[in-house]
Amino acid sequence: MQELLRDARAPFSRIAEAIGVSEHTVARRYQRLHTMGMRVVGTSGPQHGGPTRWMLRVHCAPDAATKIADALARRDDTSWVVIASGGTELHCAVDTHSTRERDALLLNKLPHTPRVASVSAHLILQTFVGTSDIWYAPLPRPDGQQATRPKVAAEPAELDAVDEQLMAHLAKDGRAPLTELARTTGRSPAGITRRLDRLLTTGALHLAVDYAPEYLGFNVLVRFWLRVAPGQLGTVGSALADHPQIPFVAATTGASNMVATGMFHDTHELYEYLDHRIGTLPGVQSIETAPILREVKRLTYNASR
Repeated sequence: MQELLRDARAPFSRIAEAIGVSEHTVARRYQRLHTMGMRVVGTSGPQHGGPTRWMLRVHCAPDAATKIADALARRDDTSWVVIASGGTELHCAVDTHSTRERDALLLNKLPHTPRVASVSAHLILQTFVGTSDIWYAPLPRPDGQQATRPKVAAEPAELDAVDEQLMAHLAKDGRAPLTELARTTGRSPAGITRRLDRLLTTGALHLAVDYAPEYLGFNVLVRFWLRVAPGQLGTVGSALADHPQIPFVAATTGASNMVATGMFHDTHELYEYLDHRIGTLPGVQSIETAPILREVKRLTYNASR
């Protein structure tokens, strides 16, 4: 796992050499983990002309939550959907490419959905770590400290049609072979290598290991809705981005102007984090904690279970 976190596209031969086993053993173990749900996925960073991302909080009747969540998960414009807060609240990330798409969902579809009590839409202004809720396991450094994760590039990347094809394929399989990527895009393997290097260097593409957190003992997932003082958003967001418990944090519009996801082994660990880490950050005025009960959709696949 750690070798994949260092380089998600590392050849099995290099991983085998690093951990001292045969290449056949690495391939067999990778396949077993893949069967259990582990995937290497490509996610996009900010880009010029790209979609606008919204964070939705949908309050509904408890007996309607599953049905509404499943309906949201079937939409192509949602990247993840979870049921939280005792089954009366849904959290959903939606990408819209136009005001027409935005209004169709926020002003027409959701408000007229039976059993929906209210909808709160938060426009994501700045993502500090990643652009989607995927599992992130902290990578240890030799000195015992947690490694700092890369931040999103300061300037959005310009993408052409071939880049879009490449990233769409990597969203399904981040370890797709160069020959497969070349065949899909109609380019040479050498050309694909150069494009991959550019996309990764500019932050237009992120490769990550997506793995169900409970398999690694993280049984408590929560969403933090924070109110941060004006002028402190960047400081607080960057600080949270360096906490290994936080795989995702973003500045948003709304009364709660920052949202983050936390992953913990148990409730005691969550309490310690609230009391000693996130709660002590200068600029944090209030914190609302919503337990995530069920992941209905992560990224672009349905994770219902």
